Amino acid sequence: MSIPLSDQDKLTLRTAAYGAVTLLSAAGAAGGSPHRIATDGSIALASATGLVGHVLAEKSTGVALNGKSVAEIADRVLPALTEAMRLLEKQDPAEAANFRRTVVVALDAAVRTRRGEPGPTVAEMTNKIIAALDAAAATPEVTA
Repeated sequence: MSIPLSDQDKLTLRTAAYGAVTLLSAAGAAGGSPHRIATDGSIALASATGLVGHVLAEKSTGVALNGKSVAEIADRVLPALTEAMRLLEKQDPAEAANFRRTVVVALDAAVRTRRGEPGPTVAEMTNKIIAALDAAAATPEVTA
């Protein structure tokens, strides 16, 4: 379980996971409680196990998830999700699967805080996050 991750790799994982919850919270702001979405999603991330759980539990200095718009946040987070999957898949496919499950569980936890079905904005943001997670498998790594 001890695969080598640089400080930058760990920052990418934290940016990706906590950023996914931040994006969902920002998308849900129009129709619900963004604070509740963020809280429940973050609690789910804090419940992660394995290497992913250890990385997410570390102090999150350097994670920049603020922005003037959802688009600005997405510009950082969606590529980080793909990169996190790519680097974990290269080193330990089981941890890549763990990371993907952890993020999806956090999204589910955040969305379930709302009554009824998630609105179209939240549903679409969830689809974008999952597509970013799955993009690493769809695009081969480019080597120079």
